[in-house]
Amino acid sequence: MYFQITGKVLKVNPAYVVIDNNGIGYQIIVANPFKYHVNDIVTVYTYHYVREDIFNLYGFMTEEAKELFIRLISVNGVGPKTALSIMATDNIGEVITAIETGDVKLLTKFPGIGNKTAQQIILDLKGKLVIEEDYNLTNNLRDAEEALLALGYKKADIKRVLKNMDQTLKVEEIIKQALKNILK
Repeated sequence: MYFQITGKVLKVNPAYVVIDNNGIGYQIIVANPFKYHVNDIVTVYTYHYVREDIFNLYGFMTEEAKELFIRLISVNGVGPKTALSIMATDNIGEVITAIETGDVKLLTKFPGIGNKTAQQIILDLKGKLVIEEDYNLTNNLRDAEEALLALGYKKADIKRVLKNMDQTLKVEEIIKQALKNILK
């Protein structure tokens, strides 16, 4: 329902934050509320969780964290509270790597995750999570990426070739070099 909410932090509580957006205060349950500070302007990526008598809004600092949360709650035996305890880690990439490598030991360190649940998470999510490498795109690289996506190339291949690309080149040159490197 709500993809993201941008506004001023009105209140920080141990379980949630309140974000003011145009005079409406949204109570958003977050994994680490004390990472937010009163009066800061923030963007929170949200997931509206609805069940019989539960209507909660969960929030995340990044889209990737939100997507991982959605995947985690799709696993049988993992509810929002358990998924949120996993999301409290500062290194989401570590969680994704644990799932991809079948590291039950790391997953069972989180509250509410036993051996059986960790194995179920691995079984359901292994191979379905993508670790996005952080790289900064200049306008030229971003335009080249969009062009290559439009041509039908996979995002992972595009990211691989663009991360080492000279950012000062013109868009056309970036695309030419990227095509050569993708086809190698």
